[in-house]
Order: sequence, then C-alpha cells, then structure tokens
Amino acid sequence: MRIHKEGYAIIAVAILIWALLNGLVWETREPYFFVFMLLISTPVLALTIRFFRYPEREINSGDKTILAPADGQIVTIEETTETEYFQDRRLQVSVFMSLFNVHVNWLPVAGKIKYVKHHNGRYMSAYLPKSSTDNERTTTVVEMEDGTEILVRQIAGAMAKRVVTYANEGDTMEQGGELGFIKFGSRVDVFLPVGTEVTADMCEAVTGRQTILARLK
Repeated sequence: MRIHKEGYAIIAVAILIWALLNGLVWETREPYFFVFMLLISTPVLALTIRFFRYPEREINSGDKTILAPADGQIVTIEETTETEYFQDRRLQVSVFMSLFNVHVNWLPVAGKIKYVKHHNGRYMSAYLPKSSTDNERTTTVVEMEDGTEILVRQIAGAMAKRVVTYANEGDTMEQGGELGFIKFGSRVDVFLPVGTEVTADMCEAVTGRQTILARLK
C-alpha cells in the first residue's frame, strides 16, 4: 500500500496543522485538554492519510470484459440517453464511492482515448442521478481495438472539489490503466452499448480493476 501523489500536499498540510494545533494546546499546560485534542485530531489525520491510499492490485483483464473503474457500490444499472457524446441510448452502470473507499479511478477497457472534456458544475451528492449531468465532472471516451466506444464519466460529489484526469486525447492506454482521482466523495458512470451483458448487481460492492461489471457481446 502506498500514498497516491494527489495526496502529498494535502497530507503535508494536514500533518502541519495537526502538529501546530497540538503544540499550541500543549503550551496551555492543560494535560486533559491536550489528551482530548490528541484523541480528536489524530483520527482525523489518520483518515485523511487513509483516503489517499493507493493499493497494489492484479488486473483482472480480458478483451470483452468491462472492469469496475473504481471501488464502491453499484447505484445505477439502466438504459438511458447519453447526451454529451453519443447522443443515443446507452446502458449506464454507476459506481458510488464513499469517503471510506479508495478514490483512484481506472480505465475499464483498453484502447485509444478519443475524447476528454472537463465540465465545471455543482456539488450535489454523487449518489443522486442528476449529479451525472449537473455536478463537476470529466468525460472520457475510449475506443477499443474493435471500434467499440466506452464512455467513462468521473463525477465530483458533495464534498469533492476537484476531478483529476490523466488521460489525454490520442493516448493509447491499457485496461486498468490509471484514469485519474476524485478528491473526497464521488461517483463514476460507465456508458456501454445497449445489449451489453451486465454481470454486476445493484447495490453490489465492487473493487476497481478487479470486479467485472459487464461483458461485451
């Protein structure tokens, strides 16, 4: 287990604040107050560090398999109209990430990056359906070797203020390659061709890079 690079600056600031806060409390010479502050501030610091963890995992790859792009819970499996890129009916599978999940995002398939676009927006709860179109988000489209296009949308949540995407148009990336990171509570939507076999279930807990969400026909 290592710390993701997106957490370096935030963790450094968190450690500095923790040290200064507890140092000031120590100067009051109130031992009970000092212990109280340690008991409150130390778990917060530990949770901040834990949020940016980056686990080492084997990729459960396959030419026709769609991997989970993130850790979390399946909150949507439905046919819907995708209006940004495809402008037609697609099968949407969405993974909601709580504060306690790993927040690294991975590509569900291998291929060439055809489209990347960041949108500013609101910060509603990422669990809500309208967060897919109203919240801050980044849309990435991957063209597979057989020409199939898969859209992945990273969506900021109520506490998230930044969606980070590493993919660039024209890049060729492997399945399970690092797509990006969303800071503090979020969701990832995957839009698949209608008729794709979904192997995950509603409310199922999935593991990024390993759980198979669906299989292309």
